[in-house]
Amino acid sequence: MSAVSFSERSSDGDPDGLLILHHGRGADDRDLLPLADILDPERRLHVASPRGPLTLPGWDGFHWYAALRVGYPDPETFETGFRQLAGFHDQIWERTGVEPARTVFGGFSMGSVISFATGLGSDRPAVAGILAFSGFIPAVDGWQPDLATRPDLRAFIAHGRRDPLIPVGFARAARDLLEHGGLEVEYHETDVAHQIDPHQVPDAKSWLAETLA
Repeated sequence: MSAVSFSERSSDGDPDGLLILHHGRGADDRDLLPLADILDPERRLHVASPRGPLTLPGWDGFHWYAALRVGYPDPETFETGFRQLAGFHDQIWERTGVEPARTVFGGFSMGSVISFATGLGSDRPAVAGILAFSGFIPAVDGWQPDLATRPDLRAFIAHGRRDPLIPVGFARAARDLLEHGGLEVEYHETDVAHQIDPHQVPDAKSWLAETLA
């Protein structure tokens, strides 16, 4: 049984798909939920936003893992966050009746990292897509991205060229890795810092609608 707390927004009627939004470092399950009505104003989708299961000394809010340095999560806490979130994903698929193939994982910053991790993990089901704002594909002992078994997965990557926390090179590396593996990637850069650029949101909305059409 997953110990992950969460917030959610229901669809109007039976959901056409599922959008799971993963918050960034030090935030909580309410942080990204307002995006639900922006990305899915017709309320076609069931939207859930889980809360990171970890609290860390010296840091406010909730986390998916402890960051050793950018790009390299702490393996022990990464495994804890990964497994608890995977349990949450399994539960919500069962409860809503929406299968992984009609699911998009989305996130900001650390939430993008855990979206990539659970969306590309070799022991996890293939989802329809990953919506990643200002994140990276992690390099961590015990985990490798599995691209060969999910050729239909689509990715939307958006990043700011002036990001001082996660340099834009991490986004470019994620794009290159996924494209080299044969996955379809929609990639956006703008001159912002570590944030979701409002100018990128309409493109993300269109991508989401196409991915879960």
